Amino acid sequence: MTQQCVVLVTGGMGGLGETISTKMIDAGYKLAVTFSPGNKTHKEWLAQMKGNGYDIVAVPCDVADYASCAQAVAEVQERLGPVDVLVNNAGITRDTTFKKMDKVNWDAVLRTNLDSLFNMTKQVADGMVERNWGRIINVSSVNGSKGAFGQTNYSAAKAGVHGFTKALALEVAKKNVTVNTISPGYIGTKMVTAIPKEVLDSKILPHIPVGRLGKPEEVAGLIIYLASEEAAFVTGANIAINGGQHMQ
Repeated sequence: MTQQCVVLVTGGMGGLGETISTKMIDAGYKLAVTFSPGNKTHKEWLAQMKGNGYDIVAVPCDVADYASCAQAVAEVQERLGPVDVLVNNAGITRDTTFKKMDKVNWDAVLRTNLDSLFNMTKQVADGMVERNWGRIINVSSVNGSKGAFGQTNYSAAKAGVHGFTKALALEVAKKNVTVNTISPGYIGTKMVTAIPKEVLDSKILPHIPVGRLGKPEEVAGLIIYLASEEAAFVTGANIAINGGQHMQ
């Protein structure tokens, strides 16, 4: 499979997703991203990316809704061709203690962070199997492995991501389709760097043995590796990229 294959990144416009998207194009892939139907700035983002030399196809998609995912993938395939690499990156947080958590915020996180894997992967997996090649890369979190205070919903969803990965990897392995999980720790996205410096310095960085936040480019580099031919023997894996914060 050449690097001119089609990559679809969910949540590819913001934070980590944007870096994954640009680095995939730098590596020679044709790229599509999804954005929330309520995103009013997607045209400006696309124009900015194009001005920087990145030609990206963007489609609206509510990853928590199966029909929306089917429609989004159909549009991508019409415009670029079959999806060869799927990066399930979209996710949300609704943090609060379990005592205070309500059903709305539980459901929102589970649907967006976990149900979305079924909704998106279902649209592309059969095609990958038929073509005898594919890559499915699911973005989990260090907190899916170790848990986090105030994140029963998020930690449960992100732990479920890897259960999904392992089971599907077994089903499609003989068809040259790999399914893997990456579990980032604290990465220097806009959301994380907006945390007050005193909180970063006292509560977060002391728990990261390498003593710094991860770089979005480092996560993107891992995804590019997993999408490559060189990673054909890696499947069903959960690769931690957290600076030693949690070792498995």
